[in-house]
Amino acid sequence: MSDPLPLRHIARALVFDPADRLLLIAYEAVRPIDPAKPEERCFWFMPGGGLEEGETHEAACRRELSEEIGVDDAPIGPLVATCNGPFRLFRKPRDARERYFVVRLPSDRIDTARLAETEDNPVLGTRWWTLAELEASAERIEPAGLAAVVRRVLAGDIPPGPVTLSWRDA
Repeated sequence: MSDPLPLRHIARALVFDPADRLLLIAYEAVRPIDPAKPEERCFWFMPGGGLEEGETHEAACRRELSEEIGVDDAPIGPLVATCNGPFRLFRKPRDARERYFVVRLPSDRIDTARLAETEDNPVLGTRWWTLAELEASAERIEPAGLAAVVRRVLAGDIPPGPVTLSWRDA
């Protein structure tokens, strides 16, 4: 029997620009995304990270946005989704307890100069995605169901409670 994965509480942001595009970060996975295609290791994820001692999810989300994309004092909007369970694409696998908040920025200007130094996996880049691109993409975007949540948020349909998402390889 393998050792249990460390539990990690995490806050992430669905960061939107004024054109309603979603910001995602590309990472290199530690193992192939699809065993049939061992060369494919890229996956896309929202900005965010682990809570520090005594920190709320909202405070962690704000701190992570400052560290990863250079946005200070971002207004943290509603909690719209969660995703819980083992996540093994990062170098340090974890039993993740993730919470996803809506963040709207006044422009698409971000500063990722410090992003790579805060991450344990290689960062491949960032990209703003339209809803159509998210829904049509064959790339690995985590977690499963993210595009449906983005569709609801952009339609102004904020869920009364967080939507439960799941990892693609759970």
